[in-house]
Amino acid sequence: MHNIAYSRLGDLQKSFSLYREVPWWDHILEPDSDFVFRWHRIFLVTCLIALFVDPLYFYLPFIGAPGCMQFNLGLGIVVTFFRTIVDLFSMFHMLMKFRTAFVAPNSRVFGRGDLVKDPTAIAMRYLKKDFVIDLAATLPLPQIVIWFVLPALKNPTATHANHTLALIVLIQYAPRLFVIFPLNRRINKTTGSIAKTAWAGAAYNLLLYLLASHIIGAAWYVASIQRQDECWKIECRKEMNTTHSPSCKPFFLDCDSLNEPERKAWLRITHVLTKCDALNDDKNFQFGMFADAFTAEVASTNFIEKYFYCLWFGLKSLSSYGQNLATSTSSGEILFSILICSMGLVLFSHLIGQVQGYLQSTSARLEEWRVKRRDTEEWMRHRQLPIHLQDRVRRFVQYKWIATRGVDEESILRSLPLDLRRQIQRHLSLALVRRVPFFAQMDAQLLDAICERLVQSLNTKDTFITREGDPVNEMLFIIRGQLESSTTNGGRSGFFNSITLRPGDFCGEELLTWALVPSPSISLPSSTRTVKSLTEVEAFALRAEDLKFVASQFKRLHSKKLQHAFRYYSHQWRTWGSCFIQAAWRRYVKRKLAMELARQEELYYATMMDQEYSHGSEMEGGEGGGGGGGGGETSGSKNTTKKKSPHLGITMLASKFAANTRRGLHQKSLALVSDVSSLKMPKLFKPEEPDFSAFRDHS
Repeated sequence: MHNIAYSRLGDLQKSFSLYREVPWWDHILEPDSDFVFRWHRIFLVTCLIALFVDPLYFYLPFIGAPGCMQFNLGLGIVVTFFRTIVDLFSMFHMLMKFRTAFVAPNSRVFGRGDLVKDPTAIAMRYLKKDFVIDLAATLPLPQIVIWFVLPALKNPTATHANHTLALIVLIQYAPRLFVIFPLNRRINKTTGSIAKTAWAGAAYNLLLYLLASHIIGAAWYVASIQRQDECWKIECRKEMNTTHSPSCKPFFLDCDSLNEPERKAWLRITHVLTKCDALNDDKNFQFGMFADAFTAEVASTNFIEKYFYCLWFGLKSLSSYGQNLATSTSSGEILFSILICSMGLVLFSHLIGQVQGYLQSTSARLEEWRVKRRDTEEWMRHRQLPIHLQDRVRRFVQYKWIATRGVDEESILRSLPLDLRRQIQRHLSLALVRRVPFFAQMDAQLLDAICERLVQSLNTKDTFITREGDPVNEMLFIIRGQLESSTTNGGRSGFFNSITLRPGDFCGEELLTWALVPSPSISLPSSTRTVKSLTEVEAFALRAEDLKFVASQFKRLHSKKLQHAFRYYSHQWRTWGSCFIQAAWRRYVKRKLAMELARQEELYYATMMDQEYSHGSEMEGGEGGGGGGGGGETSGSKNTTKKKSPHLGITMLASKFAANTRRGLHQKSLALVSDVSSLKMPKLFKPEEPDFSAFRDHS
């Protein structure tokens, strides 16, 4: 044994060392594993953050001074930092795809199919399918443009930077958006939904709608800045063609030239600012839908106010389908308005549909219960049920809804595998079943078999669960509430017994006696008691066929220990025992009283006989002394015989009188005992015991 143990320990150590030798990056992940599933959710959140961060690049240019534009350097650093973190997550996701197995398409005939774990096959499949899109979404193009490309230019201006950055972000936004769709579809395929609860699903769809509003607002802002810059350039070129001195130069429109003397002189005499002012009634340039960015001074305010105003503009435009937009004749502006209108129509309809679906799923059970209650009310009115029956039906429907919330637990459990169903039933009912003292005597295997077949039973107040004489079809184990159990012993007059059943008690024990019989009859046993609910009762019910199956499969249920425990906790047996003790005690009292009366009677008659005998002796002595001594013996003997014969008759008469008197006194004593026990106890038969000879307890 020691050699075998040491050899097994050595094998485990070798396998563990081999496992440790394989680095973590060489492990092949299964697509349905918990780690991959959690990572997909994390990466989905990361992709949403990326879609939120990228439009923030549009807020970098702003109107820094009259007639010039500049970049917000602090905002650029913050956005670049978060964008870099998101790109690192995307890079890790690409590495995971090189180590995640896939299901062979030709093996999906039955079941989940065969997993392909060959690293080469996995890499080739990924390179041919999703690698290009993931790479385009992961490349840090905005960071490269801002921090490397633009500083390397000879004469970089805010206008060039704005156009270049906006173009790069828009180009890369398409693959970033495309990555979300297969990821979202994969999560839905694995779990059935993105969110675990209905409210979380509604919040998720609302977040997507707000994200679309955020994108529209950022695009509107950057287009407004470009429209302002376009107006400045047009008017600047007009001043360059005239004899205006000093003439307008393109670098004047950049805030880096604010301290130039030439620009200061130009700013005092130029008409560029007045002709490109959105507040000017005499407009030479149409700002169209972008005029609000300048009339409300959005382009020159701080970032927080600017962002929320643009978010409000995007949300307002999507919700109204672009009806509030006043566009100019510019083709680009009109196309942008058409895009807003189309996106608003699709996204708003999708939001309303998804939120309505999620919210309806939370109230589906409630609506179903309302319909059922309405149908029940119509049926009761149609059948003209009495008021008290209608009240009982309403109480039961209400109580069942409170206890179950409209969920059919039995159908849910039946759809699960046997082992899982057994574990759930054990978790739900084992602790409650052990509260029943009779079940506390059973072992774990027998309790598992019973818990597997228990069903929930709900009863409202004043419900007759079973009546005396009706067939018993289930045993009831009380969890909450109280029951009244009464019996008249088959309707005998002068007999009534009632007890209260509380949590931990059970009723319907006649069924257990029937189930323990080796060859039970087909007909169910009759109930010896009437059981009525005093309060609302929650209980577990064990049906007759289930109890018979357990009794036939588990012979330990036939053990003497369980039989004695059953008799001890059975109220039927307790009633029989108490009645038996009461009847025996009354018989004992009756017998004791009769014996006491008989003893007193014998003492009385013995005293009377002794007095009679002594009185007769005295009379004989007096007559013998008065006869004289002159007579012979013959004459004396004759006289004696004649004198004794009258006394013998008197004695016989006295004995007859005493016997009659004794008989009368005995009858009086019986009448007295009958008065003492005025309530005659009828014979209550002992509950039927099954024949256990076929099963012997070997424990």
